[in-house]
Amino acid sequence: MKRLLNFVLACGLAIAAWAAGNDTYTVVVSCDGLRWDYAECFDMPFFDRLAKEGVKAVMQPSFPTKTFPNHYTLATGLYPDHHGIVANSFIVKDDGKKYKIGNDVSHEGKNYGGDPIWLTAKRQGVKTATVYWVGSDVKIKEGHANYWEDYAKRPLLTPGERVDKVIDLLSLPQDKRPRLVMCYFEEPDHTSHSYGPITKKSRRMAEAMDSLLWTMWVRLKAMPKIGNKINFIILGDHGMTWTNELRVVNSNQYIKKEWNARIEGDSPALIYVDRPEIADSIVNALQGVDHIRAWKKGDVPEYLHYGTNANIGEVVVLPDVGWVFRNNTKVIAGNHGWDHTASDMQVGFRAIGPDFKVGYVRPGSFRNVCIYPLLAHLLGITPEPNDGNLQEVGDILKVAPRQF
Repeated sequence: MKRLLNFVLACGLAIAAWAAGNDTYTVVVSCDGLRWDYAECFDMPFFDRLAKEGVKAVMQPSFPTKTFPNHYTLATGLYPDHHGIVANSFIVKDDGKKYKIGNDVSHEGKNYGGDPIWLTAKRQGVKTATVYWVGSDVKIKEGHANYWEDYAKRPLLTPGERVDKVIDLLSLPQDKRPRLVMCYFEEPDHTSHSYGPITKKSRRMAEAMDSLLWTMWVRLKAMPKIGNKINFIILGDHGMTWTNELRVVNSNQYIKKEWNARIEGDSPALIYVDRPEIADSIVNALQGVDHIRAWKKGDVPEYLHYGTNANIGEVVVLPDVGWVFRNNTKVIAGNHGWDHTASDMQVGFRAIGPDFKVGYVRPGSFRNVCIYPLLAHLLGITPEPNDGNLQEVGDILKVAPRQF
């Protein structure tokens, strides 16, 4: 009887998922560094319009609040600690190689755990497309999305060309058309790094992105036959805050050369050592130092969901927001990576389309691990195990998902 009941419930879930997404398309756009309040600080009329005609929310990133870990979290629904991309740069413990954005190691599929949504959907017969999403140009498990762009092919598509690519993909014949398209833009992150988050130049870039995305939405809505069947989601990977040379904790003052420690990153800093007793020495040396917290990886606070993955350094140093832990004072104007609960690290979220509520401003924030099960629901597919919860974001949908 129990097996029969489980079977009936599973069928019900499958039917409900199929009904939710069998006739719609989903376009997900990531604007790197889309801080939650940019639309409040700057003149972004399209974002304002989406708040009135769709859903407005704040999304909480995962720790560390870096680009690669969070984009892959959005794709898999797993915390970085669980999918393995634990920072923008880290040491792969099984071979000692360094993973860094753009190097050969970052293109090794074995470093990418979990199941990105473009593969989950493709495996279940749903065509998918990616335009520069993190991990999408890496052969993970059985391969890539049905359509994908190669970062190694230069020059990269311009922002306008990426919009054209999305339209072209959705203009394919029905039997070849992807029902999920995920598109990535480097801005406003790039500009905010150079000039700081709340500046004239960051304002101009954020407003330019707003205009570009408005153009994309107008073109999507005008598409014959499917224009009214497109769910359009705009989000980001992390926020942004100010940094300067006065907010630096000099690692050389506390890390002895004879410890032979290898430090990757500065907010947070992952420290790799050869012997456990050295990790103890480093943590002891850093206790009580102003503007930082330091733990052995197994002692990282539970709320950070971090510290069990083999690729994390034996010591994790987390500076206060805006501070860095490094051996020099060379810093850029804006940065991210800190505690994922900090206000400046939160992310803007907008959604509009047939499956989303109209004029709904969501109270409170939701975790970005919930994007993967949300996309699975919209596509009508069964998600792989993940750290998210569809019920957590069910209130943004016109028809709340059933809870079993």
